[in-house]
Amino acid sequence: MTQLFQVLLLWLAGLGAATQFAKIAVPFPEVLQLYPDHAETMGWLLSIISLLGAVLGAVSGSIVGRVGPVKLLIFGLVLGGALSIFQATGPGFQIMLASRFVEGLSHLAIVVAAPTLIAQITTGKARNMAMVLWSTFFGVAFALNAWLGLPLVENYGLPVYFALHGILMIAIAALIPILQLKDIQAAEPAPWLWRELWAVHLRTYRSPFVSAPAIGWFFYTLTFVSLLAILPGRLPDDISATVAGLMPLAGIALSLVAVPVLLNVMSGVAVVNLGFALAILSILGVFAGLPLELTCIALFAVLGLVQGGSFAAVPILNQTAETQALGYGAMAQMGNAGNLLGTPVLLAVLWRVDEAGMLISVIAIYALAILAHWALARRRAAQTGSA
Repeated sequence: MTQLFQVLLLWLAGLGAATQFAKIAVPFPEVLQLYPDHAETMGWLLSIISLLGAVLGAVSGSIVGRVGPVKLLIFGLVLGGALSIFQATGPGFQIMLASRFVEGLSHLAIVVAAPTLIAQITTGKARNMAMVLWSTFFGVAFALNAWLGLPLVENYGLPVYFALHGILMIAIAALIPILQLKDIQAAEPAPWLWRELWAVHLRTYRSPFVSAPAIGWFFYTLTFVSLLAILPGRLPDDISATVAGLMPLAGIALSLVAVPVLLNVMSGVAVVNLGFALAILSILGVFAGLPLELTCIALFAVLGLVQGGSFAAVPILNQTAETQALGYGAMAQMGNAGNLLGTPVLLAVLWRVDEAGMLISVIAIYALAILAHWALARRRAAQTGSA
């Protein structure tokens, strides 16, 4: 029972980390009203966290190996909570932007340390289920912020919204010692950022075991947020909002139900490739005459296999605490890079050709993901005799 509460606590930490994005993205019109003279640069308040994660993601995994995931998680939660409370004071735009930049360190610490701890404290089927639960943190957080956060902003304003987020982050940090959450595996020495930055990246991405989940994750994030932003706008106004809400929830539902079952009969990487293959078939349904709204929901449902399978693949492919931390750090790095590039790339394709051309581009992205996983599996087989 203690293990269950520990996993749920780590998942709640993930919700807090995802809310660092959602607290700006979900009430974006209200945030814009807070800084009306900076409308053209408001996007930086959201994306600056991704920029930092894209640069430091792989190194954060190495630092987990040095200081231990529990200490790093507490640091991330306390720093994030303090910054949210500070942001509730309504600082000027430049100071707010600087605080969001620092908040990127908090976000990165949480999303690397928490899944590393989950992988340490669970085994077997329990680990598979726990990793699938963890993989839902982003979608669940955005849904909760839409359902609960927006009414809170409407009734009490952004300061209360930001402050409440900060208080909850610090409260989660306080529960960590109460639930006796501690490192099970001793952290292995790892190089510090300022000494071996290039070496850490080489070590991470040269390994077909450490890098594989992250490489597939890049292709997933290259389309996930961008399609969630673009596709509902291609639908009739009377159904676009409903479909936009159902898309991420469909992925979460299928991930929770199907991935733990599939992991009993296939590897995490195989689950990921199955998700990409079914995603290609879902998009082809548009060209076969299926309604776009059904395609949207089906596409995001099967992408739930990629979501759950990718997080589960890290501890399956990597057995030590250090390599698991490197794997999650690489996922954080590639995920942030995909989020940064995805929307501009697909919008550029949409503007230059048409909707069909954009969907064909998405098919190509998923096909490249499958090929990348296939190539990495061959490298793993050459090294150990198994993929």
